[in-house]
Amino acid sequence: MTTEKFAVGVDLGATTVKTGLVAPNGAIVYQNKFPTNGWLGPQAVFAQIKISVDDALTHSPSTNISGIGIGAPGVVDNEGSVKSPPNIKDWHSVRLGNEIHQLFPTLRVEVENDANTAAIAEAKFGAGKQHPNFLFVIWGTGVGGGIILDKHLYRGPSGGAGEIGHISVDFNGPECNCGNRGCVEAYVGQRYLSNRTAQKLQSHPGSKILQLAEGNLTKIEPRIISQAAHDGDALAREILTEAGTLLGVALAGVMNTMDLRISIIGGGLSEAGDFVIRAIEESVRARVLKPLQPEIRVLQSLLGNNAGILGAAGLVL
Repeated sequence: MTTEKFAVGVDLGATTVKTGLVAPNGAIVYQNKFPTNGWLGPQAVFAQIKISVDDALTHSPSTNISGIGIGAPGVVDNEGSVKSPPNIKDWHSVRLGNEIHQLFPTLRVEVENDANTAAIAEAKFGAGKQHPNFLFVIWGTGVGGGIILDKHLYRGPSGGAGEIGHISVDFNGPECNCGNRGCVEAYVGQRYLSNRTAQKLQSHPGSKILQLAEGNLTKIEPRIISQAAHDGDALAREILTEAGTLLGVALAGVMNTMDLRISIIGGGLSEAGDFVIRAIEESVRARVLKPLQPEIRVLQSLLGNNAGILGAAGLVL
């Protein structure tokens, strides 16, 4: 049995708990997936995390475990409290790290917001390894983000830094789920993209989007638009190019404010094709201050679906 130190990374989602055993070089040597059981409340979720961690530990090639890192949805404050994660019944504010530490008292336990853990993953193991300062954006159903400064996560005084999706790009724009108007998420998140696509399909009945949605407009979601674009569908590429341009408007404001040059885009929509990344980059470069323009780069995440596990493990490696 090796003496190498491993970490357990837990990617806590609304429907599944994905847990992996991660080596110091970022290799996932084992991973599993269990239902979250969020409809049964917090105690049921703790039980599922325990099952998944126990299973991962039984597959460890080493008894040397540095700890358990958990990436959680919802707001995570500087005290490690996870507040109101979506789709988990009766969970208002819970010190998740403390709860899991009681189940594994010999192991260090750290908890962070899931978008922040994905940023940490890119910094340690992905597209950000060569870049000490960057903005990470996760673009899928909604828009989230994290800020890496000098290779460390910047959380802000209360842990809320990096809420990229709620930068307003139009003060008279559509109402966002957060209550503000004109947030970039209100333009490029699932609700907007689905509605925009349904409207456009009226004049593009031959689009592959409709085929992937089985002819049902209510089934249209970012994953389907992304797949159609990846397959070369012109309408899907048009819609995502427009959305990428709008996202770039918001990112430019962050680049100016934080004096950043690099942005890394993750999430399902980043995988639609290089054209999306180019649209974002062109939009950012056109809007940042001139001294920043030559150095602006927008990169695609390298870690895909493994970012959650790797970033969580990175909390304790």
